[in-house]
Amino acid sequence: MPRTATNATVDRDALLAFLRPRHHVLLGTYRRDGRIQLSPVTGGIDERGRLVVSTYPQRAKTANARRDPRATAVVLSDDWDGAWVQLEGTVEVLDLPDSVEPLVDYYRAIAGEHPDWDEYRAAMVRQGKSLLRVTIRSWGPVATGGFPPELDV
Repeated sequence: MPRTATNATVDRDALLAFLRPRHHVLLGTYRRDGRIQLSPVTGGIDERGRLVVSTYPQRAKTANARRDPRATAVVLSDDWDGAWVQLEGTVEVLDLPDSVEPLVDYYRAIAGEHPDWDEYRAAMVRQGKSLLRVTIRSWGPVATGGFPPELDV
């Protein structure tokens, strides 16, 4: 049966409720020349409602975020035809040692409790991990694809 496209304007609480179980993200940061650079990433929502992404300091998205704090993201459902939302915000980069505890929060947001937090923290340090934290400033409607409603197929 054909699907009709939808879009629903949501408040911040509904947005966060939509985002929390969804971890497939296309994160956009801005190159030096102003073009967007997209990265498929795993993202979570921290306790303060920020989009968080684990990364490395040498990645392009990290370098871009250091230079230009603007970020955009599309958060997708696990099902390709599922609902999605685009958001915009300001990104900050946290490097070691400041990234360790926020990386714990990142893990919890995505996977729950780790069996050995000391081991996890040591792994984050050993890997030199950084964290991108996007403060969400605006967002579009939660949308699904499909036929325009006026076609009534």
